[in-house]
Amino acid sequence: MSLVKSISGIRGTIGGRVGDGLNPVDIVRFTAAYAMQRRAAMPDNNKIVVGRDARLSGAMVEQIVCGTLMGMGYDVVNIGLATTPTTELAVIGEKASGGIILTASHNPKQWNALKLLNEKGEFLNDTEGKGVLSIAEAEDFTFAEVDNLGHMMSKDYLPYHIEQVLKLKLVDTDAIKKRNFTVAIDCVNSVGGIAIPAILRAIGVQDIIELNCTPNGHFPHNPEPLPQHLTQISELLKSGKADVGFVVDPDVDRLAIICENGDMFGEEYTLVSVADYILRHTPGNTVSNMSSTRALSDVTIAHGGTYSASAVGEVNVVAEMKRTNAVIGGEGNGGVIYPKCHYGRDALVGIALFLSHLAHMNMKTSELRSTLPNYCISKNRIDLTPDTNVDAILARVKELYKNERVNDRDGVKIDFSDGWVHLRKSNTEPIIRVYSEAATMEKADALAKKVMDVIKA
Repeated sequence: MSLVKSISGIRGTIGGRVGDGLNPVDIVRFTAAYAMQRRAAMPDNNKIVVGRDARLSGAMVEQIVCGTLMGMGYDVVNIGLATTPTTELAVIGEKASGGIILTASHNPKQWNALKLLNEKGEFLNDTEGKGVLSIAEAEDFTFAEVDNLGHMMSKDYLPYHIEQVLKLKLVDTDAIKKRNFTVAIDCVNSVGGIAIPAILRAIGVQDIIELNCTPNGHFPHNPEPLPQHLTQISELLKSGKADVGFVVDPDVDRLAIICENGDMFGEEYTLVSVADYILRHTPGNTVSNMSSTRALSDVTIAHGGTYSASAVGEVNVVAEMKRTNAVIGGEGNGGVIYPKCHYGRDALVGIALFLSHLAHMNMKTSELRSTLPNYCISKNRIDLTPDTNVDAILARVKELYKNERVNDRDGVKIDFSDGWVHLRKSNTEPIIRVYSEAATMEKADALAKKVMDVIKA
């Protein structure tokens, strides 16, 4: 059993002893700690939004979280089965003090998590998150007296979410309707099975081939939308039955795209393609994290903008986007953040903008992919032992490559003329992640091996 605590929330496998898994006692502790942190931050706001994905433990966790919040004196707006971006927008729509998303994102069915939002519908920053962890550790909670208990109301916020997407100027429903796309989707039997068909119909897609769209939490394959897990929809596309395929993770903040011939569009290129569309119409700056493809920088420069790289993590991307006034940003895992809707990764926004782009370009999906700069990313890892000195390793690598462009904001990233390598210690596993990128996979692998050999030596 596992329990992982971080500034963005708590996640773990269901069951086990207290402190050794995500169980009712720990759910109460961290929910109460979050409530106290929000009380200190916004003492006059008595409302918190709760939404969840469809995983098997969702109903159990939902009842404990909602009950604890009411016990802390908060009124709960329970939006039930809802995507992560829907929950983020609901916090804004309700003018709430914050929100809790019950999802373990791409993790397997035995996992669940409490993801914590501030009053802007954005993930807690470092100071706020550490405050929650400190309160939970001290277990110094003050629950409400009987006359001050909170109340719960239920709402469906998907229509509001779709309404916000349709308001976006660059979502061209007329162009999408004219193309008469046939779209295949795989929603891994979670909340995407509710949200994705709804957004597709709203933007003008009538022919939808639905795979794994029953929101029962029985994931039909590993829920992380990586190529090796997407064979079912890929085979369907190879048969010529659809113009494009979309795959989302259980909480619908990541979007993978499959070409009409069954080839992977590439999760790194979800953001790049949407950014290309945005920049054609609203030139400006872009942001992604340091482990994302160089293609976004190339596209941004080609459109006259400035690209910036943030530390890994959505909260860091958002902070950098605000600092640089970026018009589009996100992460290379298929996460699109479009500020004109909200500051959160949103697959519904990604789908609407991508199909608008595809319609305007009047191309096949594979042809659109070929218009973008082509790079290959190699993703590797080095397992750590308890006595491994990661800081010393990273310092040694930085010294060895001091004549290259080196960024040590988040681990160590080395930019070569023909590619890059990024090393960073994982926040959730005892490993060093080693990502590299070059024009071909062979070159990317060689770059990674070169640096990994230095580490092992």
